[in-house]
Amino acid sequence: MEEELKPFWRKIFNFDWKFGFFLILLICIPRFALVLQANQIANYSWLGLIMLISALVPFLFLSKLGRRKIGLKKPDTIGWLGIAFVIGAVFSILLYHLGAVLYGNTFENWYYYIAQSYNIPDGINAEEKLVLFGIMAITGMTFSPIGEELFFRGIVHSSIATSWGDKRATLIDSSAFALVHISHFGLVFVNQEWRFLLVPTIIWVLSMFCVSILFYICRKRSGSILGAIVCHAAFNLGMIYCIFYQISG
Repeated sequence: MEEELKPFWRKIFNFDWKFGFFLILLICIPRFALVLQANQIANYSWLGLIMLISALVPFLFLSKLGRRKIGLKKPDTIGWLGIAFVIGAVFSILLYHLGAVLYGNTFENWYYYIAQSYNIPDGINAEEKLVLFGIMAITGMTFSPIGEELFFRGIVHSSIATSWGDKRATLIDSSAFALVHISHFGLVFVNQEWRFLLVPTIIWVLSMFCVSILFYICRKRSGSILGAIVCHAAFNLGMIYCIFYQISG
């Protein structure tokens, strides 16, 4: 009888909550440190590699059955892919407006801080900005949505759900996803020093927790991990649009 893990890994792991927590520690701790370093030295070349490794984890560990179990299959309901896209984009834009109302164009605003990593040149004309936006949008809609969803809503969620069920697994993978994003905003590097922004971080982490639950809902409703990927891609598109045409408009 086929099992979720490839034969080699069955000698070491069971496809259960312990395996899920092992993966969280294996990927999230190095990722957290590398993102902080990238923010400090303004070099984000390693982030694509992090997402690539996250995307490859299911293919490294899982059998064909395991990959199907995490949702690597055709969607059951194509219509939910469209709904997933709308959900992701709307949540992202609402999160922009929340940050703008509470903190304006300051480093306490999550999108404003993240925008600094985009290095949009001052005085860029509309045509050049559109080209740069297109490049960033394509990148943002592929690398992190595929890597993070195959990892968090895919292999991590499914392994923990085998032991504890989908509800607990969703709380755990969403918590891990939210906390690792403190490295993107919350613990910030501003004016050559590190700061921890308590209240903005709490809002940001809760927002990342909520959106990751939406990602899982889209996976479940569509019957495929593609639902989560589409929702995540739309969220990133909304964020990038707000950075280019609202914050840097």
